[in-house]
Amino acid sequence: MIKSVLIANRGEIAIRIARTAKRMGIVTYAIRTRKEPEPVYLSSVDFVLDFPETDGKVSEFLDIDCLIYLAREHEIESIHPGYGYLSENAELAERCRENGIIFIGPSPEVIRLMSDKVAAKEIAERSGVPMLGASKGAVRNIDDARETADKLGYPVIIKAVSGGGGRGMRIVRKKSELSQLYKLATAEAQVAFNDPSVFIEKYLESPKHIEFQIVADNHGNVIHLGERECSIQRKHQKLMEEAPSSALDDRLRKKMATAAVALAKAARYQNLGTVEFLLDSQKRFYFMEMNTRIQVEHPVTEEITGLDLVELQFNIAAGRKLPFRQSQIRLTGWAIECRINAEDVQAGFTPSMGIIRRLRLPQGNHIRIETGIAPGSEITPFFDSMVAKLIVTGETREQAIERMLSALERFHVKGIRTTVPFCKAVLHNDTYRSGDFDTSFVENRLSSPIWREPHEELLGALFAVYTYTHENTPEVGPDTRIDPWVLNKRIRNL
Repeated sequence: MIKSVLIANRGEIAIRIARTAKRMGIVTYAIRTRKEPEPVYLSSVDFVLDFPETDGKVSEFLDIDCLIYLAREHEIESIHPGYGYLSENAELAERCRENGIIFIGPSPEVIRLMSDKVAAKEIAERSGVPMLGASKGAVRNIDDARETADKLGYPVIIKAVSGGGGRGMRIVRKKSELSQLYKLATAEAQVAFNDPSVFIEKYLESPKHIEFQIVADNHGNVIHLGERECSIQRKHQKLMEEAPSSALDDRLRKKMATAAVALAKAARYQNLGTVEFLLDSQKRFYFMEMNTRIQVEHPVTEEITGLDLVELQFNIAAGRKLPFRQSQIRLTGWAIECRINAEDVQAGFTPSMGIIRRLRLPQGNHIRIETGIAPGSEITPFFDSMVAKLIVTGETREQAIERMLSALERFHVKGIRTTVPFCKAVLHNDTYRSGDFDTSFVENRLSSPIWREPHEELLGALFAVYTYTHENTPEVGPDTRIDPWVLNKRIRNL
């Protein structure tokens, strides 16, 4: 059993990892940064460590030397990277092994192998997983890129060999665009991953994005925990997820799951990972990539399986066998996750900075919230814009949608703008509710990225009148100011 863990992450994911670790009796350590002196996540752990003084050239959560130093200095048995930052960094996993520290994740060899998109596709192809046409390895230069694109036929997509997250990626729809977009993709890949290598793949217009959760122990056992629907995206970034996917019937689900497990076995995968597929309008699926970490959207899988995925991570890293077989996994109900980001949707999803002056979170039996903010928290430009994950469950997809809308109505934050209005706009959209949506939904099927309440103008006018009257009338008794949210509720009930 693992006795202690250094959580090499922050925010809601640090809180999420600490919650499970403490329940398992694992002593938890978090890291305080100079950019965020008193964040909420520090109160969730047993011990708080400060990053050692450095030249500041490397961000704290990306500084492998400092992480290893802290773990060794405080005799911490393991490091959990969460997601983002160094979660898919083979060097961190390697350094942990060299220093006798347990890395909560796959081996460095597997991380290195699957982070190389070309190598991953070669394994997928050998495993019989359906593939889109692509270059044989990285393209050498622009001439090689032109020859490959001509052979595949336009449109094509240029992708970085290393890394992911939409960086080093460009869609090329006609030959005249290739040269410029090739230069942009390679330059971005160099900056993001210190590797300019790119490959070219046939581009699938408006597919669905479906991913399967893989769990593999160190004893050769590999199973899946069903799929997640991840097609609500903007610029290749996921915004909402749900499980299961309404696009899959039992036959197709089994076929895709079998392919995902076969790939994981071929890669000799260990711990948790995600195999991602593209699904076209004819229900044909193609391998996209494998993520060698726990995902932001893992709660929806937890909600329909009843399993704690972080607990599984710790137990696998400790050398334990999976406690169940594939036949024992049951998917029950429906779960939807909305990522609540500190972004101004009206201003093109630009970051929204400021201090959280007021925060009200929905509560209920079917609601799960993971957040790293509280009243007084400051949203800065130094970290990811996600401030909370709102997860809602229902017996059916329709019920989950209605419960999510109800929860969003009760999610209130003052001091910053958030993507709550965007989430409402998606959930109210007929195309989304029908299940007939794909990765182009936000750009092509969402008429407005903001949901406006039918009574919004009336509310604004009444509150303006109230505010003016209050400010221009002498107070003669107790403060009787009306909360705008209360006023909103009263208007709703008219």
